[in-house]
Amino acid sequence: MYIFRSINEIINTVSAARGLLTEMFEKRKTLNFKYSDALLLLKGDENRLKILIEKEIIRQNGNEVSLDIRFQEFFELLLNANEEINTAVIDENIEFLHELMDYYLKERIPSRKESYIRNIKITFRKIAYTTIRNIMSLQDSIDHAVKHEPTYQIKIARLENLDKKRINIQRMIDATEHLILHEERLFFQQATDEELANILLELRQELQLSAHSLISAQQDIINYLNQIKSQIVLVEKIKKLKYLQDQFELRTRSNLAEVMEREHSLLVEGTSSPSFKLSISYLNTDEARPVILKVIRNLQYRKAIQSNEAGAFSAEEMETQATYQETIDLNETLNDYIQAQAQKLWNDEAAQPDDLFSFLMHHRFRREVSEQERTTFFCQIVSLYENHLRITDEYGVYHQYEYAKIYPDVS
Repeated sequence: MYIFRSINEIINTVSAARGLLTEMFEKRKTLNFKYSDALLLLKGDENRLKILIEKEIIRQNGNEVSLDIRFQEFFELLLNANEEINTAVIDENIEFLHELMDYYLKERIPSRKESYIRNIKITFRKIAYTTIRNIMSLQDSIDHAVKHEPTYQIKIARLENLDKKRINIQRMIDATEHLILHEERLFFQQATDEELANILLELRQELQLSAHSLISAQQDIINYLNQIKSQIVLVEKIKKLKYLQDQFELRTRSNLAEVMEREHSLLVEGTSSPSFKLSISYLNTDEARPVILKVIRNLQYRKAIQSNEAGAFSAEEMETQATYQETIDLNETLNDYIQAQAQKLWNDEAAQPDDLFSFLMHHRFRREVSEQERTTFFCQIVSLYENHLRITDEYGVYHQYEYAKIYPDVS
């Protein structure tokens, strides 16, 4: 492994080949670079290309070259161009923080204690940046899986794996909060650094926003999985009808006749434009040019649509019997709560409205909802719709839960 002797050596080497490195980075996912193409971009300077290979900025494999993974990851990090979701880095940083805080408490030399504080600040900033970057990559990956993955089984598997990564990100956020608030109290009592306090304040605000984004991502994943499930069920029914139609058993083995007797909808058909051919002499005139260009644009549009089609379902895809949880609309639940309390006060002005937690514990949802889910809904509604609620200083107890009493904000 080549070891650079100074930062100047790295900058000068990269700068001398910036055109080639830019081209290789932009095409890192779509093109295998030929040695001859790289040489052409360096204007035939084979000695410079060999230096890049010797210093391991570029890797050579036979007739092909590729950007070294260290430099590729470095460029992706600075340009925020990596879609990878990596929660292990946050886990390592949290473990590193425990070590640094332990060293700080045991150290007696002020200058060395200050160096530990500096490294702790840097690590907290890394956690904040990595968390935000992971959430942005998560949302982009969800959208990409839904819009561009043509195979339904892979689309479902990707969404399920992304949901696991969402859970890991939430676990890392909780671990960071627990470290700040509970695990290292002795350190924070002794380390009275103003800049560190500001960093922690900003970090907790960013973690709170990140938690809100994860709730939105969870809702998106559930909605997309439910949509895919309904599409699979619909296509399966269509295939069964097609099979019965091919066997001339559609009327005898289905209730088609009964459905058609009840159906009285009017079939609305679009107007069909007449098909006619233009003469060669007319097509050769300038007057026909706009018509020809319009036809070309329509053909290109149809090809673009066909290239994005997901294709037919296979027999294996139709056998997938996955079931997904029906999503609960939190906004609708909050509206139900506000309306219920308004109706209660309308009927009896002296009545005491129910707090939000008590309402959720007894509310009838469209599906069976466990006690743990109801407490989760409580936390999510408070996080998302805090402006519509009035949080009091009173506390209530329900089984093993102690909760703040929250009412609709009527101000």
